Amino acid sequence: MEAFDTTRPNIARVWDYWLGGKDNFAADRELARKMLEIYPPVAEMARENRQFLHKAVTYVAGQGIGQFIDVGAGLPTAVNTHDVASQAGPDAKVAYVDNDPVVLTHAKTLLAQDPDVIALHGDMRDPQAILTDPSLNRLINWAKPVCVLLCGVLHFLEASHARRVAAAFTLAIPVGSYLIISVGTGKDDALSDDFKATYSPAPLHFHSPSQIRTFFGSLELVPPGLVPARGWEANAPLPELEPRHGTFYAGVGHKP
Repeated sequence: MEAFDTTRPNIARVWDYWLGGKDNFAADRELARKMLEIYPPVAEMARENRQFLHKAVTYVAGQGIGQFIDVGAGLPTAVNTHDVASQAGPDAKVAYVDNDPVVLTHAKTLLAQDPDVIALHGDMRDPQAILTDPSLNRLINWAKPVCVLLCGVLHFLEASHARRVAAAFTLAIPVGSYLIISVGTGKDDALSDDFKATYSPAPLHFHSPSQIRTFFGSLELVPPGLVPARGWEANAPLPELEPRHGTFYAGVGHKP
């Protein structure tokens, strides 16, 4: 597990700042502001990604899915996966997975009174360790469909590695399950290089939409398919969107 250090910017806390949260420190705010100077829409992108998560979880829960594994969940800044899922089914079970001690401390405090929601240490780069975690397997019934979320995390991996991570979860989930993915990307090379060079907490990899589509493997994409997150609405046409140099691409895959 990563050590807790408030003097270095942290992925989850930078996002927390962009989302209007209060669980961030001076180093996080400094980096977040630098990123805004390079690309002002980045905070709006973070909020759009969160809105996509809400819409996608609402859709999946509406299909009768009551089990969710949110990998790389981040800080509980706003309405969270379990809040959305429980609106569709009060017995929804949610496992939040993260390798950040700050995230886990906040999540465990928040969720202490809810036996159907847990927070556990795990790194998406090691899917098998997550899938075999005893706490996860006490909560999740693998005989029933499950939804795995990889929202806003796969751009921290090279495309081939991201594909392997997504494939490992896809292989593990039963028939009828879902995989929710959103990935940040950019079109302008100069802007992308500046953004990646400044973003110090972790390496960034901007994958093309065609590369991101391969992360779903053989899963069936719920219409409208893989689209900008700000335009995703289940079984609805993609609205006309203002072009951007950077955005999140997102989709929901179903295992038939």
